[in-house]
Amino acid sequence: MNKKSEGRFIVSVKVGPKGQITIPKEARDMFGISTGDTLMVLGDEKRGIAIMKDDKFYSLMEAQNGDKNV
Repeated sequence: MNKKSEGRFIVSVKVGPKGQITIPKEARDMFGISTGDTLMVLGDEKRGIAIMKDDKFYSLMEAQNGDKNV
């Protein structure tokens, strides 16, 4: 399933035998994800799973905490 609109998209991926998924090209392009980048996987039983680049995650934590030593 692929669905696209301005600045958003929905795409289905399958989990492989090792628990891996492939991040679709649309997502890699939109979020500037390149080979070798480190990603953070955030999970919440009620809200689901989120994936974001580590630099964006740390920037978000700094902004919320007002502390550069996150």
